[in-house]
Amino acid sequence: MKKLFQNLLILTFLSVSFFADAQTDSAKNVHHIAIFAPLYLDSAFDATDNYRFDKNFPKFLNPGLEFYEGAQLAIDSLQKEGASLDITLYDTKSTTKNISQILQSSDFQNTELIIGQVSPLELRQLANAALRKNIPFINVNFPNDGNITNNQSLVILNSTLKTHCEGIYKFLQKNYATSPITVFRKKGATEDKLKGYFTEIEKNTSSVPLKLKYITLEDNFDSKTLQHYLDSNIQNIFIFASLDEVFAKNFCFQLSSLAKTYETKVIGMPTWDNISDFSQPLYNGLEIIYTTPFYINPNDSLASHIQQYFKAAFYMRPSDMVFRGFETTYHFARLLQQYGSNLSSNIGEKKYEVFDAFDIQPVFLNKQNMILDYFENKKLYFIKKVDGNVSTVN
Repeated sequence: MKKLFQNLLILTFLSVSFFADAQTDSAKNVHHIAIFAPLYLDSAFDATDNYRFDKNFPKFLNPGLEFYEGAQLAIDSLQKEGASLDITLYDTKSTTKNISQILQSSDFQNTELIIGQVSPLELRQLANAALRKNIPFINVNFPNDGNITNNQSLVILNSTLKTHCEGIYKFLQKNYATSPITVFRKKGATEDKLKGYFTEIEKNTSSVPLKLKYITLEDNFDSKTLQHYLDSNIQNIFIFASLDEVFAKNFCFQLSSLAKTYETKVIGMPTWDNISDFSQPLYNGLEIIYTTPFYINPNDSLASHIQQYFKAAFYMRPSDMVFRGFETTYHFARLLQQYGSNLSSNIGEKKYEVFDAFDIQPVFLNKQNMILDYFENKKLYFIKKVDGNVSTVN
């Protein structure tokens, strides 16, 4: 952790421009990338560059700094490969220069690619800037289109909720097409949206529709409530259609108490990737599956190298944002170097993939006018957790 403090402190003294090649800006083959991340440097250090939090490290600093650490590792790799890149890091939480000022600055004008770890407001600001410049903006983390339409510059890597629902539906069609499937939900606007997605997918499917039955649970449900919907003679297939993590943990806990009698498989939401509890003995006996667009194979040699580096340098394990920072910076920087001004036309190219197999596809929200609204990563991994063991399924 001390080393992370030092790295954050170093950022306050640098122009945060990183050159992956010794060539000068005037060289025509030097490509310019802007990376935006929430570093909170002005909050972390006072006017005399003294760290404000003594020996503590507030949690709100973690995501941005970890994303930066991953990006820096990618920059080191690009430099070793002799790439000709000018990469500038911008702090989205700066109190001295906001995003609007950054976008109007002379330093930003040569930018050919934007990579951002963003909030909803920042998503719209950067997407609009990318559209004006006709350059790609890679939205790394925010799993939503922010009501943005008709913007061919926007690329959403963290797949939207609708895409997850489509993936779950196709997964069940492939593996359990003829099985009765119960969809458990609670009352709420988000839950209604999820039901609407599944209903829309069902209407438009070119295959045999699933046999879905919807059950709305009250907050005080227990195992006896769920037992009513279980059959000991078959494998019970459930979809949990809510983003409420507390509700989800209680649902799976109640199901696991019935696992010895009823064979049950529950398909959850992408938010379940954040629920580490599901690997605990409390949920033994229950097969839990959820979707995620990001998956680090534990046998991946590069991932192991990064884990070893973090253990030696920082005495900690790298978070998902470290790997996200590395792969997005490396992957799209290499594509920019190869395609230059034609990057937008080749944004779905699968070369230079690192940990995840991105499947970047155009999205047309209105099928009648067929106007391209944005690009989205449609690749989903299905993660299975059973008795503490984690694996992927197809």
